[in-house]
Amino acid sequence: MFKNFKSVEKCTYGLGTFDKLGEIIAPKRSENNKYFLFLVDDYFQGKELEKRLPILEGDAVEMIYAGGEEPKTSQIDEIRDRYLAQKGLPAGVVGIGGGSVMDIAKALSLMFTNEGSSVQYQGLNLIKKAGIYHVGVPTISGTGAEVSMTAVLTGPTKKLGLKCDWTVFDQIILDPTLTTTVPRNDWFYTGMDTYIHCVESMTGRLKNTFSEAYGHKSLDLCREVYLNEGYGQTPINDEKLMIASYFGGLSLTYSEVGVCHALSYGMSYVFGTRHCFANCVIFNVLEDYYPDGVREFKEMVRQNDIFIPENLSKDWTDEQIEKMIDICWALTHMWKHAIGEDWEQKLTRNQLKELYLRM
Repeated sequence: MFKNFKSVEKCTYGLGTFDKLGEIIAPKRSENNKYFLFLVDDYFQGKELEKRLPILEGDAVEMIYAGGEEPKTSQIDEIRDRYLAQKGLPAGVVGIGGGSVMDIAKALSLMFTNEGSSVQYQGLNLIKKAGIYHVGVPTISGTGAEVSMTAVLTGPTKKLGLKCDWTVFDQIILDPTLTTTVPRNDWFYTGMDTYIHCVESMTGRLKNTFSEAYGHKSLDLCREVYLNEGYGQTPINDEKLMIASYFGGLSLTYSEVGVCHALSYGMSYVFGTRHCFANCVIFNVLEDYYPDGVREFKEMVRQNDIFIPENLSKDWTDEQIEKMIDICWALTHMWKHAIGEDWEQKLTRNQLKELYLRM
């Protein structure tokens, strides 16, 4: 296996570092049409964080509703076209929120400089030109989007990321104080994305010492947050989970995700289910593939008194299930990692249907 990936160029970490955002982006403000586009989770609209944005004359703020469906190619194209028509090319984009907001920021950075619809760039190394300067500020921990080289989007026919070196943020700001007001269930579902990243990256044919080193530390931090003495939502655990997310993203970057993420992409495409929540629903029934991980996951669910719905499939039609299978079957890179190069001889569509029916 050979990967020559780009990592985040600059990272600042620590309590209160969000207030350094204006200072950090100042050297870039004179570029292009000299304005910054701030993409902010609408959870913060009218709250203190919104008042702390380093907005100068000419800057723009786009409140992103991140409580609904996953980011769409149509959403990226619309925002890009609107701002290019109204204000021209930004000096930079700042994404402040969860994984969806940060994926939107990464995708917009690329699409501001690449012609046509983002649909045509869903895949590996399809982007033709470097994007504009972009900054990621996570306000919930777990997705790994702050360090990932992928901006995951749902398009007309598939859910797949814009993936290349240019997707990676130029700068990230890791400030644990921004995650203190995350609702409890969201705190758990999103944190479990990190846990599942590491279980999958370290349980497949692409695992290696690099991915395992980051993965083991991320899993240890997850256990401290969700299982060990002192577990739960506390300031120190906010810090631990933020670093676990970062390490988990690095673990999967040099390995790959597996069965849970493949099935999750199918569920999110058909039902618009949020990625982290879908992962929890799916991982809950994957004892056949990740017995130790699922056993520990269920203990985390029990100990933290978190609700994971069951029997969802009773309301699904055969057509919906077949479409989910179509979407996840096409994710060959995930299946090769989880099952092997000969995965098509070991896995059937009927087996995938049985997995979905367990949910």
